[in-house]
Amino acid sequence: MDEHCALCVETGGELLASDALCRVVLADEAGYPGFCRVILNAHHAEMSELASDVQNALMQRVFAVEAAIRATLDPDKINLASLGNVVPHLHWHVIPRWREDQHFPNPIWAAPRRPDAVPPVSAAQLTQLRARISALFDASLA
Repeated sequence: MDEHCALCVETGGELLASDALCRVVLADEAGYPGFCRVILNAHHAEMSELASDVQNALMQRVFAVEAAIRATLDPDKINLASLGNVVPHLHWHVIPRWREDQHFPNPIWAAPRRPDAVPPVSAAQLTQLRARISALFDASLA
């Protein structure tokens, strides 16, 4: 744990699920409903710092979150990103994208092309996503 690291001392978003390895949070990103982060619990900055079995287990969770988003929100594309330039604590962004979202086809960190665009996601779909991701962290992923 690094007491100066935001992801060591804060949850990083709305907590949806967690286990000994990582947690999944729903990020509060305006215009991007369903944007999740899979955050390693231990403080590491790079995937190469992890043993291969830990790398594989973390990526299994990232892919499971991607599948849950695809199944519930039906995006046109999913973006996976692990940057860590601002917060050097290993975490994966799992970002649902729609052709009509604010930035598509550019990355969400670029200047918006359609600033007023709102993806077609209902509150019911987000509730279903929360439940599906919470269910991921049962015995099948532990």
